[in-house]
Amino acid sequence: GRAPNLLTLTIFRIFQGLMGGALLPTSQTLIYEQFPKEKAGMAGAIFGMSVMIGPTLGPVLGGYLTDQFGWRSIFNINLPLGLVAFFIGTICIFDRVDESGIKPTKKEFDGVGLALLVLGIGCLQYVLERGNADDWFSSTGIVINSIIAITCIPGFVWWELRVKDPIINVRLFKEKIVSNGVFLMSCLGFFLYGLIFILPIFLVQTFHYTATQIGAFFIPGSILTALMMPFIGKAMTAKVNPKILIFVGLTSIEFCLFLMTKFSPMTSKNAVLGMLFARGFALAFLFVPINSSILSQFKGVNLGQVSGLLNLFRQIGGSLGIAFVATMLTFKSRQNYLDMTSKVSLLNSNTRNAFYGATNGMGQKMTEALGMGTGHNAALQTILHRINAQVFMVGFNQLVWIVMIIFALSYIPLYRLELKVKPTGPIDSH
Repeated sequence: GRAPNLLTLTIFRIFQGLMGGALLPTSQTLIYEQFPKEKAGMAGAIFGMSVMIGPTLGPVLGGYLTDQFGWRSIFNINLPLGLVAFFIGTICIFDRVDESGIKPTKKEFDGVGLALLVLGIGCLQYVLERGNADDWFSSTGIVINSIIAITCIPGFVWWELRVKDPIINVRLFKEKIVSNGVFLMSCLGFFLYGLIFILPIFLVQTFHYTATQIGAFFIPGSILTALMMPFIGKAMTAKVNPKILIFVGLTSIEFCLFLMTKFSPMTSKNAVLGMLFARGFALAFLFVPINSSILSQFKGVNLGQVSGLLNLFRQIGGSLGIAFVATMLTFKSRQNYLDMTSKVSLLNSNTRNAFYGATNGMGQKMTEALGMGTGHNAALQTILHRINAQVFMVGFNQLVWIVMIIFALSYIPLYRLELKVKPTGPIDSH
């Protein structure tokens, strides 16, 4: 909040990420470890409500604070809230003894593993998120970051298999529950972040919304998710098979994507809002059951390890989703533009009618006053605008169909998910 320039802001944002990265997996683990089994359901539901409402209201509140008090306020407001959380945590959080009555011992810090992980995943994130904007491997920065990622990620796995106290126990991937669980969470991240990337573009193109209006548009669906979480928690406590709940959630997301394939420039705001309600309904059946069913299979150190892996792979899946959606939208738009413009000619009766209709509808004086030169130029610009709108819409629909097919792969890890221990209550993270 006190940064004098962009470089300083970026550096401290990196520190903020390093410190804040452990918050979700740690809180997720604490709820499961420190609450009695009979209270874990309600605790998980309350936690789930908070993690859904927070990210939903955050962008809208951030926009308001920026407009009213400047951009520094969105960082400064976290200081008093952080102090309150610190004092509450000091009072409520304590070291949990294991079943033998022995407190967990401290382990050596794996600095090399952390460095390799941060470099590998950080560079991979940069490549995925900036690749399309920088034209992928034509950019020196993308090439350098790709080399670092390709080097550090295998090096990280090799190091973690050798070190005594690894920062991430990669041997956990031998467990089917872990490998299938992180695959399932990656698919969920792919959908979530990919949708967050492409839907605002549609809202801007169709309804000309501002960033604040787009943020507000997501609120009702997220509130629905938060309100449903206590009911999902009760279902988990009532021993409902979590795989059934997850199946309902995955099918609801497929339905949500199917509704998006029907979008057009004529789509109403209510239709988009209905799709977001379907998304909110689906998410309530996913976050709580997925985390609870997987984490209930582990105890102690492994519980925290798996919690971290679920969050990590959700983020990686999200980065893949953003990169895939951005790249495919650009590719499809180029191809659709070539296909459409090849058919737009005065030899075509529809184009001829549109051209002369626009030309006759605009007088010479009006077009010159608007800076369009002549009625012919104005007509050409009108036709080009219509082509670009159609190019985006066709590419949007094609892309949603592709995402719908890819997301259907998430049924595979769900089918292979083997639960040896019945979940005792919901745990959530977002």
